[in-house]
Amino acid sequence: MNDANVKLSKNELSVVTDAALILTKNSIIAKVYTMFGLLSSEWQAAAEKTKTLLPEEAYRVSPKIYKGEQYMGLPYVMLDYPRVYTGGHVLAVRCFFWWGNFFSITLHLQGRFMQYRAARLHAWVQAHSGQGWFIGINTDAWQHHFGENNYCSIDVMGQEILNNALNAGNGFVKLAKKIPLEQWDEAMQFFRTERVTLMQVFEN
Repeated sequence: MNDANVKLSKNELSVVTDAALILTKNSIIAKVYTMFGLLSSEWQAAAEKTKTLLPEEAYRVSPKIYKGEQYMGLPYVMLDYPRVYTGGHVLAVRCFFWWGNFFSITLHLQGRFMQYRAARLHAWVQAHSGQGWFIGINTDAWQHHFGENNYCSIDVMGQEILNNALNAGNGFVKLAKKIPLEQWDEAMQFFRTERVTLMQVFEN
């Protein structure tokens, strides 16, 4: 083994000897957990008043908050609610924090949940043009970055992408919006507001 492979650069040495960096990181992640916990409590309470908006099974499962360290090498935290993942059928709203990048909110529909909202999805995309929304174009439904191979603005070709997803046997639709982490103090309101916007997909 080459000893050079385990030696640290000056920058790496300064980081590994600075405990405050990790303690600060842990504090930030804890605050994201608190943020998502408050939102999930709000949305569960609201769900009791709007149970006719979504399919009944969407209310059977409690919100889930979870974290990881390695989405493209960086820490993340997710909140899923509602969350139905069963037999290729998906109905989920995901709030996402990605270290060094952004906050985002995503509606993921697949299988029967996508098909029964087909007409409404087209109307939603048309109504929300010019408002900073993106539609997923990746064949991998579990990617969350906003690179050009993963999301496209709905303003560019939203209806065409939506048609392709609806016509594909194993297709899915993901609608997403993000804000930079510099807007941390606006994040709670961002999630509240844009979740209401996404729920319009389920209105008649």
